Amino acid sequence: MSTLFAFLHHLCAFTLVAAVAIEFALMRQDLTLASARRLQVTDLVLGIAAGLLLVIGLSRVFFFEKGASYYWHSHAFLLKFGLFIILAFVSIIPTMEFLSWRGAIKAGQVPVIEASRRRRVTGVIHAELAAIVVILLCAAIMARGGWV
Repeated sequence: MSTLFAFLHHLCAFTLVAAVAIEFALMRQDLTLASARRLQVTDLVLGIAAGLLLVIGLSRVFFFEKGASYYWHSHAFLLKFGLFIILAFVSIIPTMEFLSWRGAIKAGQVPVIEASRRRRVTGVIHAELAAIVVILLCAAIMARGGWV
């Protein structure tokens, strides 16, 4: 069972990274009706992957692997988990922007996004990518038993 949860955890993590990378690529282009739809779908996939990642990850902490006391005393885990939670809240910014486009998309129109809002959304996506690098570093440190 531990192997299955490890697999599911990694599957969700890779899905999350792919979704953030797709959002990054789509936001660098001119916004079209098709790319706006793709951003909405990609953001939904990102949200589902993040939610499952959290549930599966916490299941691993409490029911599998090394046990909750190990993880809650690991600085690498706490940093990794903290960054994940912070990103979950910050990622509400792009999600709200993409959801605000529903009316325009339903009407067959390209959504209009102000330059300042686009910079904010792009900045959040950049922060997500940077935090993923730190989270991966923490995972590698944890795998080697460091920062305990």
